[in-house]
Amino acid sequence: MGRPAPARWLRAEEILSARGAARAAHPGGTLLEHLHRVAHLLSTWGADPDVQLAGLCHAAYGTDGFDGSLLGTTERGALAELIGERAEALVYLYASCDRSAVYPRLGNGLPVDFRDRFTGREHTPAEADVRAILEITAANELDVLAHNLGLAELHGPSLYRLFARSRDLLSAPAWNACAEQLARYAPEPGS
Repeated sequence: MGRPAPARWLRAEEILSARGAARAAHPGGTLLEHLHRVAHLLSTWGADPDVQLAGLCHAAYGTDGFDGSLLGTTERGALAELIGERAEALVYLYASCDRSAVYPRLGNGLPVDFRDRFTGREHTPAEADVRAILEITAANELDVLAHNLGLAELHGPSLYRLFARSRDLLSAPAWNACAEQLARYAPEPGS
């Protein structure tokens, strides 16, 4: 699929660094290092450039699992100017995802209704957006679990179940990575 335009990538790195990502602790080092690893995983899975940029910036507005934010949601226009509208829309969709409402809906067919945790609004993203968010979710979680055994033991089983039931929404390389890294959390046959 290719790599993001170098200028967009550099602008994204600059704003993330300026807003503290290079100083914020995160499993495996700093938040910026984590963001790079997520984007790299997406690249190796063949994600398109906008999805890779969204992966690089996925925590910009915070997430349902990461309270800190580097940018306020009032700065969406500024981020869109730096990384493009599609990539920014994916960053917002990822950040706004109310995981307790959305995750149980994944793997139950399409369309998938999303709940925006910032506004409480329900909406139905396009299938391509659902696929992109699930791909970013897989890259994010696999990186976190690879760098924090405690979180892996706590969340590995539920993440395996999430990705297994949603595997038709994941690319083959993403599902293969999930299956390989999370195999130890797969339920025993017949259970």
